[in-house]
Amino acid sequence: MLKEKVEKLAEKVFEENNSLFLISLEVNSANHIKIVLDGDEGVSVNDCITVSRGIEHNLDREEEDFSLEVTSAGVSEPLTMPRQYKKNIGRRLKVKTENEKFEADLVSADDSEIKLSWKAREPKPVGKGKVTVQKEVVLPYADIVEAKVKITF
Repeated sequence: MLKEKVEKLAEKVFEENNSLFLISLEVNSANHIKIVLDGDEGVSVNDCITVSRGIEHNLDREEEDFSLEVTSAGVSEPLTMPRQYKKNIGRRLKVKTENEKFEADLVSADDSEIKLSWKAREPKPVGKGKVTVQKEVVLPYADIVEAKVKITF
């Protein structure tokens, strides 16, 4: 019952700030509410405060005691939603499928698939030596086991 209330309150907050979106919402048996959010332009501390207040101020602790944690999706967290892929176009990803692993640039993303591009060294078709070739792959979200943004310094 608490989870449904929190979901409705969170939806209302996200309608008011539509650049933010929900990644996960968990309520455990001790009524600890954990909300992980992301945003099209990232997530600031003020965004977390706004979401926290929008939920906490509309729940009654006298009716049901709870604790609330609102966090942003960390850089080491896997991408789980098409909207996260779209905001990371142009960045390097590590993507695992059932049979393959890719480390490539995210070229495009829509609601059903992503396109990755990378350079590879391959043997020349004729003669000795290797040549650098541009490779691309299109992956439906259903085929992706895990995808993470590769952080470079």
